[in-house]
Amino acid sequence: MDVCLATMQDYDDWLILAREVEHLFGPMADETSFQEALRQLFAMKQAFCVRDGVNGSGCTLLGGIAIDVGENAIAWLAVATQAQGRGIGKALLTRVIEALDPDRDVVVQTFAPEVPQGIPARKLYQRFGFMDHALADPTPAGVPTVVMVRPAIQRKE
Repeated sequence: MDVCLATMQDYDDWLILAREVEHLFGPMADETSFQEALRQLFAMKQAFCVRDGVNGSGCTLLGGIAIDVGENAIAWLAVATQAQGRGIGKALLTRVIEALDPDRDVVVQTFAPEVPQGIPARKLYQRFGFMDHALADPTPAGVPTVVMVRPAIQRKE
């Protein structure tokens, strides 16, 4: 499964994916702030995606992930409903863990344990060593969230 750097050619497909998850995350696709943030992430090479087939027109976006290198954080992760359970989230997370600084904690805000729709995401993060760290504000859609942290790698000197 190829995880590739997202480009402006992927922009419209990312908005379609965002619309698919708005019931959990809140309004995004039609929000100017989200659209501008997405453009910036593409320009800064901090967004990655998986498509069905080869990259280019005619391929469906199966999942996307965005990172904040400065914060050493995962800013956004979504997998299309029809593609869930196929290892796409794992492939995306594997790719961005490599892009983030292993000597610093990696942070993500995700669904709280009591959110049934968030169980797959939480399990994925836990498999990568993330642990609940603190309660966080709910999403704009009102879904409870927590901050999870993957501790920095402790190197022997």
